[in-house]
Amino acid sequence: MVSVGSKRFLTNKVDRSVTGLVAQQQCVGPLQVPLANCAVLAHSHFDTAGVATAVGEQPIKGLVCPAAMARCTVAEMVTNLMWANVTALGDVKCSANWMWAAKLPGEGPKLYDACQAMSAALIELGVGVDGGKDSLSMAAKVGAETVKSPGTLTVTAYVGVKDIRKTVTPDLKRPGSSKLLLVDLGEGNHRLGGTALAQVYKQVGDRTPDLASFAPLRAAFEVTQALVEGRRVLAGHDRSDGGLVVTLIEMAIAGNCGVSVDVPRGAAAGPVDLLFSEEPGFVLEVEAAAAADIIAAYAAAGVPCVDVGVTTKEPEVLIQVSGEDAVKSPLAPLRAAWEETSLRLEALQANPACVEQEAQALAAAEAPEVRLTFEPTPTEPEVLARAGKPKVAVLRQEGSNGDREMASAFHAAGFEAWDVTVEDLLRGTATLDQFQGLVFVGGFSYADVMDSGKGWAGVVRFNPGVLAQFQAFRDRPDTFSLGVCNGCQLMALLGWVPKPEGLGAAAQPRFVENVSGRFESRWSNVVVRDSPAVLLRGMAGSVLGVWVAHHEGHCHFPSQEVKDYVLENNLAPLAFADARGNPTEAYPANPNGSTGGITALCSADGRHLAMMPHPERVFQAWQSPYVPEAMAGHEAGPWLRMFQNARLFCEEHAAAAAAATTS
Repeated sequence: MVSVGSKRFLTNKVDRSVTGLVAQQQCVGPLQVPLANCAVLAHSHFDTAGVATAVGEQPIKGLVCPAAMARCTVAEMVTNLMWANVTALGDVKCSANWMWAAKLPGEGPKLYDACQAMSAALIELGVGVDGGKDSLSMAAKVGAETVKSPGTLTVTAYVGVKDIRKTVTPDLKRPGSSKLLLVDLGEGNHRLGGTALAQVYKQVGDRTPDLASFAPLRAAFEVTQALVEGRRVLAGHDRSDGGLVVTLIEMAIAGNCGVSVDVPRGAAAGPVDLLFSEEPGFVLEVEAAAAADIIAAYAAAGVPCVDVGVTTKEPEVLIQVSGEDAVKSPLAPLRAAWEETSLRLEALQANPACVEQEAQALAAAEAPEVRLTFEPTPTEPEVLARAGKPKVAVLRQEGSNGDREMASAFHAAGFEAWDVTVEDLLRGTATLDQFQGLVFVGGFSYADVMDSGKGWAGVVRFNPGVLAQFQAFRDRPDTFSLGVCNGCQLMALLGWVPKPEGLGAAAQPRFVENVSGRFESRWSNVVVRDSPAVLLRGMAGSVLGVWVAHHEGHCHFPSQEVKDYVLENNLAPLAFADARGNPTEAYPANPNGSTGGITALCSADGRHLAMMPHPERVFQAWQSPYVPEAMAGHEAGPWLRMFQNARLFCEEHAAAAAAATTS
């Protein structure tokens, strides 16, 4: 069932990191499992305020009771949004999208009931609707039959965020030392109508989950926000599709650990009702020492909250109901079942051999090792404030989309970053002789219709004035260049790496289609190897995460002789790494299948570096989607060092030039 299970088949084929403003995307935890409660975006690369958005939708419940469906939809939206550090519930606005066969007999009154229920719920919460879209002809004639879509309401909320770094995710953080608390907003009800369980048994039911009053939900939201503000919640996840049993298992999957839970039976008819009902509610992971105070805080607000168990380091799931085992299983088969539908869909849109490799990797999943051989530090304020900073041209072409985060990364390192287009060079409104750095950014130049980077390369090659500027810049000993993603492909096509003097088309390495046969958006581990690359000085031996977003990133060597030259001279400074930090060709740790995991090339003098990953999207600490707790607390993202190294290179050459003129 798609609604209860992994959405990996969706999340890995869209760019989830573009702009560098994404503070929380769809995936969470050490294994980047698609389970995020909400999305969070920063307003700026240099601020920690932003905006959050979350969604609610419960269409199957509308087959039983349209009004209850609308109320459950609003409740799901709220219990997804509550994990961001929002400005206030009253600041929340939302878009309501209705999909209904409203013209068919009996559907109009159902739509009216649902609309009235949603309106009353939002008024009680103090939340406004300021937009939406209606599709009210959701029926079609097929032969003699009329096929209609279930009446559906999707509510999408958006609100300001005070601190994007305080977002709470579902992955369990402290296995073996934390407790799990259940907040039940169902008022003791455990109705199964319109649930995933009913759907599995091809039933609908006659009593659906519902909320008689939104006052408890509002109170729970306020208490949770106070806890989020104070960083007292380690993890949190709503009870929705699949019920409490799915909530607990998903949190264990995301944290790659176990749980030992005993839920009091209460008024439930039996374990099935208790564990599979989708009444509104949520589960929190908290420090064991804080559990009593947190339970008391909810109780003071009139919200029922109970201690139901603990997390465990062992990847075992034990869920009991009043002391009787209901679920007892290793985590691995539960994860396999949860991922299976997604993997089957994935096999229809990607290389099946790669999908099989991913299934095997998930079966033996382990948290990736991260290690740094340097200490990430912000650029000194006096460096940022000084006049006469080195200039870098952030070059973009039609279809480029990585220019703003690239400019910000260089700005954060102490550069004067200039936005330059190829058209500027063609018209002569900008020239490269004034810059010490030249950066070719990522994106889809000319929509990649002639293969990645080829259109951009053609503009350069077939315009003598621009080509002459490029060659003069490349050959100046005081310059550096960086190509990322589409820019990496361009540098290869222009022959700037690995030999700037050129190899000829027949021998020139280039970046071709991923072995998976599709676009890959991944948070991948790379290992920094010894190399002459000036931008990677002092980083060798580090294993760290970085965003990947490309369709054609497979490093192809037409000539074995050139490949040998690259490896013998250490001109492949980055390689995709497995969970232990070793270079790998296995998918998905290596998302494009490059031999030896190669994902970057540099020139022998180290001044020119082309890389497929996106360091400019993780130069701030909050931009990393996963940081092991042992490495948390850095003020800067580790990839900022690369841009700081570029500035130091420029300063060294400027100092040498100044010394030469005075001697």
